[in-house]
Amino acid sequence: MPGHDGSEAITDSVTTDEMEEGKGRYELHAGFHSELLAKDRDVIVYLPPGYDADAARRFPVLYLQDGQNLFDGATAFIYGQHWRVGETADALVRARAVEPLVIVGIYNAGEKRVDEYTPTHDRRRQIGGQADIYGRFLVEELKPFIDARYRTLRDAANTGLGGSSLGGLVSLHLGIKHPHVFGKLAVLSPSIWWDRRVILRKVRTLEAKAALRIWIDVGTAEGGYAVKDAAMLRDALVRRGWVEDVDLKYLEALGAQHNELAWAERVGPVLEFLFPHGAQGG
Repeated sequence: MPGHDGSEAITDSVTTDEMEEGKGRYELHAGFHSELLAKDRDVIVYLPPGYDADAARRFPVLYLQDGQNLFDGATAFIYGQHWRVGETADALVRARAVEPLVIVGIYNAGEKRVDEYTPTHDRRRQIGGQADIYGRFLVEELKPFIDARYRTLRDAANTGLGGSSLGGLVSLHLGIKHPHVFGKLAVLSPSIWWDRRVILRKVRTLEAKAALRIWIDVGTAEGGYAVKDAAMLRDALVRRGWVEDVDLKYLEALGAQHNELAWAERVGPVLEFLFPHGAQGG
């Protein structure tokens, strides 16, 4: 895999259906190298239906954490349980419910996942706190590579970031930190509990509202304080100026648990809210 010298990436198709009408296709960038992170990781890129039909067209981009769980049940954390992001995006693009978009799945770093996906070091657990370095990887290394290799719309209004659980936590943290890069956030079942709810303190002390369009959700069967925490996050954002059903969407998914199958059910609504058809850059 290249560094940043313009050398050619090694890509592999991960689908046999890329020539089928109305379906997107995939490119796998194996072992994407970072000078900032301790571990290289795979990056999988979904290109929407119609990407190859118009060489002049550019597309919005959504970057998603835990890339191994998004497109293929064979690579998912629990075998066979993945988000079905590609199938869902294909269907919504064909139905003209969402803008055709590029989706970048960033594989997590395995045993380093907790460190990279958390904004602070938890002294009690003695783990975490490398989210800002991971954010630099996204902003300084991965996004420039994606923008150079693919026909993307590069501004924040057309760039999203998302994930679930700790992936939701890091996406919200980095979206608030880099609103000039990421203007749309998909925050599914975020781990608000991390380090005594540090993310709530961060939102409550924001000096000014950022130009972010934010989706937040939680399943009512996730247990613990998950629903209460998510509602507190929503309320904190509303107090900082976000408006529900305008630039903030909040959902409590009835009966949904904290797992890939539950998040798969919400991919469609997330894409429709963040990338609605005809609202490019909105």
